[in-house]
Amino acid sequence: MARAAASPPRERFAAGSGEVRAGASRRTPPAACSPAARRRAVRSAYELIYSVVRRIPRGKVATYGQIARLAGLANGARQVGYALHALREGTAVPWHRVLNARGASSLGGGGAATQQLLLAKESVPFDAGGRVRLAAHQWRPRGPGAGIDRDAPGRRRHSRERAVR
Repeated sequence: MARAAASPPRERFAAGSGEVRAGASRRTPPAACSPAARRRAVRSAYELIYSVVRRIPRGKVATYGQIARLAGLANGARQVGYALHALREGTAVPWHRVLNARGASSLGGGGAATQQLLLAKESVPFDAGGRVRLAAHQWRPRGPGAGIDRDAPGRRRHSRERAVR
């Protein structure tokens, strides 16, 4: 049985020049994928996330997905988690006010206990299952520039969301 001829190697952009090297993809231009550009983009997204988290008032909580929507990051709940994980100890950003969609802490080890203690100081109670009643304690920003409100009239619902009756 005869073997098929090997396909020609893909071409790659040479870093910093307009030339193309063998074996690379043409998907992104070199400037868009430089490490410095990537760091700037991540830094600006993190700053957006931190500015939204700073707006959460004492005694209220928000979810990772809610913070992502308010920061304008489509499907960015995981990125919110990465940004909060990157905070240094002793930061002024109230990271402890961000919970998962079930109202529970997503932190492992002693982080969940620390988060519960910090929220308890702000009068946010946890039930026996380690959850906060989001219906009572979730932050609902109002006014212009507040972002998307889940219960806003005329908001298009995702196919998996139930309409509240």
